[in-house]
Amino acid sequence: MNDSTVPARLALADDALWVVCLCAEWCGACREYRPLFEQVARAHPQFRFAWVDIEDHADLADDFDVETFPTILVAGESGTRFLGPLLPHAETLARMLGALQPGQASSAEVSTLLRALAREPDTFCVG
Repeated sequence: MNDSTVPARLALADDALWVVCLCAEWCGACREYRPLFEQVARAHPQFRFAWVDIEDHADLADDFDVETFPTILVAGESGTRFLGPLLPHAETLARMLGALQPGQASSAEVSTLLRALAREPDTFCVG
C-alpha cells in the first residue's frame, strides 16, 4: 500500500498514540458517547481513535476486565498513557488528552490490542 491510498487519519507517524474506547453495544451510555468520541477524534487529528466493542472483540478485550463504561485506553509505541473509566463527556476526554503523562511500559494485553488496531484499522477507527 502506498501513501496515496492510506486514509489521512492513518497516515500518522508510527508512534502516534491510539485513543481507544472499550465499550459494549448494549450499553446505552456507550451508544450516546460514540458521537461525542467521534467529535473529539475530528478535533484531535494527531491521535488515532478506535472503538472496540468488548463483546464483539472479546479475544482482544477480555483481559482488560472492563467493569465501567466507557473505559478509555491511550497508548502507543511510547507506552500506556492512560487506562481507565472516564466520564462520557467530550470535554473530559479533550482535557485528558491535553494533559497526558509520560508513557509507562504497556502490558501484554495493551500491546496485543495495539497490534490488532494497526493490522485492521478500518475495523476500529472512528473520526
